[in-house]
Formats: sequence, C-alpha cells, structure tokens
Amino acid sequence: MLIHGRCHCGNLRFELDWRPEPAAIPARACDCGFCTRHGGVWTSCPAGALRVTVEDPAQVNRYTFATRTAVFHVCRRCGVVPLVTSSIEGREYAVVNVNSFDGLPPGLVQPAPVSFGNETEAQRLARRARNWIADVRFA
Repeated sequence: MLIHGRCHCGNLRFELDWRPEPAAIPARACDCGFCTRHGGVWTSCPAGALRVTVEDPAQVNRYTFATRTAVFHVCRRCGVVPLVTSSIEGREYAVVNVNSFDGLPPGLVQPAPVSFGNETEAQRLARRARNWIADVRFA
C-alpha cells in the first residue's frame, strides 16, 4: 500500500510503501510533552520504504531533545511534524506521523498510548533499529 503524507503546507512530503498490505496500521501516541503538544502519533513499517521530499530545506527545523538520538523534522511554515529520524550505526531510520496522512480509509489507523520515558538510550536505539522504517531516502 502506498501512503502519502505531508505537512499542512506541503513543504515536507513523504511516500511510504507499506509492505505487505496492512489490515490495520498500529500507531503509537507518545505521552512525552513534545508529541502531546504537536499531535505526534507515530507509525512505522520496518519492511517498508520511505521517500521524503522537501520543497524548501531552509523552511525545515530539525529539533532534538532529551537523549538527542531522534530528529523531529518540523516545517517552519506551518509547524507540522510529519516525520522523525534517528541515525543508528550509520543507518537512517524513521517513523511518520499518522496525523499527516492523506486519504486513508477510516478505521485503518489504530492509535494506542505509549510511554518510552523509562527506556535507556541503548534500549531506545535497539527498539528503533528493530521497529522503525529502515529504508529512508530524502529527495
């Protein structure tokens, strides 16, 4: 299934090739302050491929906090955060915000609350390497 997403103004766009075709898309509603305030509800497909297009790179902030192991890609024009990346052992991994998806059938996305506050940095990176999208390309 090919899923399209973008920030509100379209400066940050992505195409996620979700493999195999999902019966449901699990999403994680993180309880940290940043995700709560920005409406971040994240999903990933470890076997999928993510292609990100940035219209104007000067209009993208890369925000990090806490362990500084994840980069939140924030559109300066509209304030939306459509994706997060994490560089682990020389490889880029990503998750995407389901609130930035375009035109998915209702009920396909199934959000659930999560908390990652008790993870060590090593546990966090291992979880990302296991569960995040590993085929990430920026155009």
